[in-house]
Amino acid sequence: MNVELTVNGKTQSVQCEDRTLLVDLLREQLGLTGTHLGCDTSQCGCCTVHLDGQAVKSCTVLAAQADGSSITTIEGLSQGDTLHPVQQAFSACHGLQCGYCTPGMIMASTDLLRRHPDPTDEQIREGLAGNLCRCTGYVNIVAAVKQAASLMRDAGGKSA
Repeated sequence: MNVELTVNGKTQSVQCEDRTLLVDLLREQLGLTGTHLGCDTSQCGCCTVHLDGQAVKSCTVLAAQADGSSITTIEGLSQGDTLHPVQQAFSACHGLQCGYCTPGMIMASTDLLRRHPDPTDEQIREGLAGNLCRCTGYVNIVAAVKQAASLMRDAGGKSA
């Protein structure tokens, strides 16, 4: 089947099997390997991307379901060499350890901040509950999301 979608602002037309998962299409056919596949059971959130502006676990979405949609992956979050404020904050606050969960955490965090521009610690923890960090870096991840919220407020919310 043919799937047409816009990925990181670029229109793509891709042939795939009916059973192809969005995560596999992104990684294997489009070469966007920043979207990680961690558990293959939708538990870890490493594969989180934005589908039409909403954070989704791409291992739970068939590529066919994304036909006609707009997808943003971790590779599409920055503007050229300028990191998104969430990416900046994760780096500054050491909101990563091994880094495997980081793309999914960042994508979930940007969606969280779109919905809650000034989140409480509880909202951050709830918003990231579907993303697992096996290195137990949650304290720094929460700090990173709070700093990102501040950076985005200072920038007038332009990077949300």
